[in-house]
Amino acid sequence: MYQLRQIIHVIVFIIIVTISFNTTYNPFSMESSTTFMQVTKPSNTLYKEIEKQAKAYKEEPVDPYIDEVWKKTPGRNGLEVDVAKSYERMSKKGEFDDALLVYKQITPNISLKDLPSSPIYRGNPEKEMVSLLINVSWGTEYVPKILAILKDKNIKATFFIEGKWAKENVDLVKMIKNQNHLIGNHAYNHPNMANLTTQQMVEQISQTNDILKAITGATPAWFAPPSGSYNQYVVDAAHSQKMETVLWTVDTIDWKNPTVSVMINRVNSKLHPGATILMHPTAATAAGLDELIDSVKDKGYKLGTMEQLVSPER
Repeated sequence: MYQLRQIIHVIVFIIIVTISFNTTYNPFSMESSTTFMQVTKPSNTLYKEIEKQAKAYKEEPVDPYIDEVWKKTPGRNGLEVDVAKSYERMSKKGEFDDALLVYKQITPNISLKDLPSSPIYRGNPEKEMVSLLINVSWGTEYVPKILAILKDKNIKATFFIEGKWAKENVDLVKMIKNQNHLIGNHAYNHPNMANLTTQQMVEQISQTNDILKAITGATPAWFAPPSGSYNQYVVDAAHSQKMETVLWTVDTIDWKNPTVSVMINRVNSKLHPGATILMHPTAATAAGLDELIDSVKDKGYKLGTMEQLVSPER
């Protein structure tokens, strides 16, 4: 019986060795894997046509850069054809149709955060989106109406809130936050930032960040200097706290209480891809915001927060 077991063990061993040294087939080899992929990959004329045409439709991504005039400028994703998904859509028709192409986005090589400290005035000049920047440092009576209009229009804006105002109007800050608008920092008591010492600049920003975080639970990543007054030290002070400094390209001048038509004409005359539209919680904005949003949409633009505007997403 013992000898029989030994013989069986020897036979099993020989079989294992034979299989191990059989080079004609190895299920774990790259060659076998490649062969399998080649078998499953469509090889008909339509698939090859899509592969060939895809090169003509490819758009390279654009890296963010610092413009001499517009300073830190966001990049933009590129596009390339998703051949497999395009084939799936066209296979029913049986012939190439560029209207049925499916694309996927290609991210830039670097992000906005990789650039040195510099202010942001606009989104990418090829991006068909604009952003409403609402600077809040005085007034309360028009905030609820503005929020109601934004909610009704399903638009998200960026509210830059002064620290002192936030302390005195906690409920309004929470209302802004609860409607999922982006909240930024507008310094503590609306100083001329360019005239402050570096330490004072840092304190204005950090004190406001602390207040807004205590109310909303989040530390702002965006800073708008009051009245647009800044120098490189101001931008560096915000950058040291991991914040981007934001300016604007279109001004409603709503604090002068223009008529609705005057305000909208002013915006329309300067509107452009990537525009940042400055406004405040004033009577003029409360009266004209609804019509202004419709006007911007009619021109083919989407409206989003600063975060969405500077994203490389197309």
